[in-house]
Amino acid sequence: MNSPIRAAVKPYPFYVRSADGPYLRTVEGEELIDYVLGYGPLILGHRHPQVRKAVEEQLEKDWLYGTPYELEIELAKKIISHYPSIDMIRFVNSGTEATMAAIRLARGYTGRKKIIKFDGCYHGAHDAVLVKAGSAVSHYGLPGSAGVPEEVSKLTLVVPFNDVETVEKVAKENQDDLAAIIVEPVMGNAGVILPKEGFLKELRRIADETGAVLIFDEVITGYRLGIGGAQVRFNVVPDLTTLGKIIGGGFPVGALGGKREIMEKLTPTGPVFNAGTFNAHPVTMAAGLATIKELERGYVYEIANKAAESIVKVLEQEAVSKFGGVVNSIASMFQWFPKAEKVENYADAQKADKNLSLRLHEELLKRGVFIAPSMFEAWFTSAAHTKDVVERTIEAITEALKVL
Repeated sequence: MNSPIRAAVKPYPFYVRSADGPYLRTVEGEELIDYVLGYGPLILGHRHPQVRKAVEEQLEKDWLYGTPYELEIELAKKIISHYPSIDMIRFVNSGTEATMAAIRLARGYTGRKKIIKFDGCYHGAHDAVLVKAGSAVSHYGLPGSAGVPEEVSKLTLVVPFNDVETVEKVAKENQDDLAAIIVEPVMGNAGVILPKEGFLKELRRIADETGAVLIFDEVITGYRLGIGGAQVRFNVVPDLTTLGKIIGGGFPVGALGGKREIMEKLTPTGPVFNAGTFNAHPVTMAAGLATIKELERGYVYEIANKAAESIVKVLEQEAVSKFGGVVNSIASMFQWFPKAEKVENYADAQKADKNLSLRLHEELLKRGVFIAPSMFEAWFTSAAHTKDVVERTIEAITEALKVL
């Protein structure tokens, strides 16, 4: 396995031969309705014709230059027009690279070393943030990762999500050396956990009062919660934003954007180094631009959000009524936390019955529906999850719950 969560599919991982719309087709010939969608990027569904057309046209021209290319400017302009926090943007190759660069930039800009992150928030697989991380780290019950020096971990201060009082206390105690507060505005790597009313605004206030850089990690929420992501939905403007997944249209991508005065600290205009042979890869830029143009048409959110709403309703009526728990949802992402009373932070999520969640994954797989093999991930819907697809899914859910 080339990424650990893929190994969590039981009894053993299946291999895909092809995909189209909402469907995966395995090498054994099975057709599965896909609610993983590459762990979030494929908001248009698999092999969308406009994205495919854009990629094919780019391939006719070539696929790597090592020079500036016009499409990266077009995509940058699109994103800047949608995200109030972004004056300038730097494209990289993954969400991990984006958050790593954001933290380095915050440190270079402030001259400070420490960062605050939130328990269960996953910001990629680099040393500074592999401390009480979510995603596959949570699924496998790992404390973090071997190979991360203790000296690095000490610079990362971990606080509970949705706990303003603790954030403020820790921030003020470390004010002289606090470079950044980094947060998933909606946690998407410990299941789906929403911010309480006013929580993000309080983070903005605390960052302002302590001189720390506020970083929204919108790798999952960016373009998933709407054209302007979480920052538009919750009306809170961070200093830096990291993006990924959807802005690449299914191709590897990450991006870091923010205030001009901070972004200008990046090389070549400043002293904070970032580089990459594949930064702003032409094929990714083409796919991302085509994807965002489709999102601007509006129909994608209408279909995807309605699909999520319909499935959430069934889970609440049938799964929660039978086994208890809660369903957390926003826009086109959601998760059921079996037997939990509430899930407002990572500690709450850990109290849910992850084995029951895994059994639902296994029973749905038998019935032609693929959801993430971990409660610490999310269900995602897309523009391809039309009414007939959702109806088939609901039938599978109903049947699966009977045998749990």
